[in-house]
Amino acid sequence: MTRYGTLRTWALVLKVAGFFMVVFTLFGVVVWAFEVEGFWQTLGVIFIGAPFAIFVSTWGIALGQALNAIADIGDAVGPTA
Repeated sequence: MTRYGTLRTWALVLKVAGFFMVVFTLFGVVVWAFEVEGFWQTLGVIFIGAPFAIFVSTWGIALGQALNAIADIGDAVGPTA
């Protein structure tokens, strides 16, 4: 039995939210690429703006992974008393 159920629940919530953030970012990048004017601006959105936006939108997934790691460490160490 784990003592870190709440931490694991929040990790799952953050991972799901992070997944939706990435999906919405992909949708936003496609819209952004259609809205800019000119070939070079479109390439700039695709090759510079999109990777940066997707990278930033993954913070929820990374934070969820970190919370899971903390819970795993806590389970491995166990109670001291």
